[in-house]
Amino acid sequence: MTQISAYAAQKIKDRMQPFPIERRAVGKTDVRIDVEYCGVCHTDLHFVNNDWGMTEYPVVPGHEIVGRVTETGEEVEKFKVGDLAAVGVMVDSCGECAHCRNDLQQYCKQGFTATYNSPTDDPGGFTYGGYSKSIVTGEPFVLRVPETLETSATAPLLCAGITTYSPLRHWEVSEGMKVGIAGLGGLGHMGVKFAHAMGAHTVMITTSESKAEDARKLGADDVLLSTDEDAMAKEAGEFDFILNTIPVNHRVDPYLELLKLDGTMCVVGAIEPLDQVNAAQLLFGRRRMAGSIIGGIKETQRMLDFCAEKNIVSEIELIRMDQINEAFDRLAGSQVKYRFVIDMSSLD
Repeated sequence: MTQISAYAAQKIKDRMQPFPIERRAVGKTDVRIDVEYCGVCHTDLHFVNNDWGMTEYPVVPGHEIVGRVTETGEEVEKFKVGDLAAVGVMVDSCGECAHCRNDLQQYCKQGFTATYNSPTDDPGGFTYGGYSKSIVTGEPFVLRVPETLETSATAPLLCAGITTYSPLRHWEVSEGMKVGIAGLGGLGHMGVKFAHAMGAHTVMITTSESKAEDARKLGADDVLLSTDEDAMAKEAGEFDFILNTIPVNHRVDPYLELLKLDGTMCVVGAIEPLDQVNAAQLLFGRRRMAGSIIGGIKETQRMLDFCAEKNIVSEIELIRMDQINEAFDRLAGSQVKYRFVIDMSSLD
């Protein structure tokens, strides 16, 4: 075991503070990564605050991890010391259920092992995340990062990136389709970039006219104000697919009305009950309302390769580790464009 520096919350709604943790020794199939950058996801704040009632303290958040390989087990084949590598939301799964066998570990029937706050045999009894100097992970859950990508801005791809890329690929978004991205935040800005890169006519759907300029810079062809009833009525029945990244409870009926016959709206933002769905909107348009979470390991690797090909990274604000509490406060107030990333060299 190795003791390393980390940041943790010790109790509900606690301020983050330095906390030494122990990492397991590198086993035969393990990879040790020295963390260079770690993205700050809204999920991190939810766990610190125990918003979902499942946090085990102390909690060391962070599941958007990029760094250099510093040690490998004797049976590791795909990585060597010095490689640029990444770890996302998962570090293990059962590997045996139908979903795992089909490279859909995020839907593991036994439940995947999350990068932090999951039961483990490792020191501490629960997984510790990327707000730390290093991480030890089994090779099957380690990702290769193309060297051409800007390293710091790559970190959020491990959650925000794959969360938006996966449904766009699953519903085969491509040239000739009209695609709406609802909500311009950490997820939404990646959805705009990906949909545009996939060739779709990309429309940013937002409540805020002030976001129109940013949306176009990110690749949106048009901007639709969801508060403009006339504009929404004009676009009714025009969209093949809508990626809904709105992170809180909201009315979904205005967005469903935008879908064509056989159109789909996929929810990736709100992890909570949504307002009542009008089944008539689904029945009379043969529309679908669906959901999606992250992506499997193979798909996440394909996303990273796609990002290298298209030169896609997240829009970030780089912070020091000791600025994380300020960053959480700003995140709660939606005061970031569009993701915070921690420079882990600032962690003593």
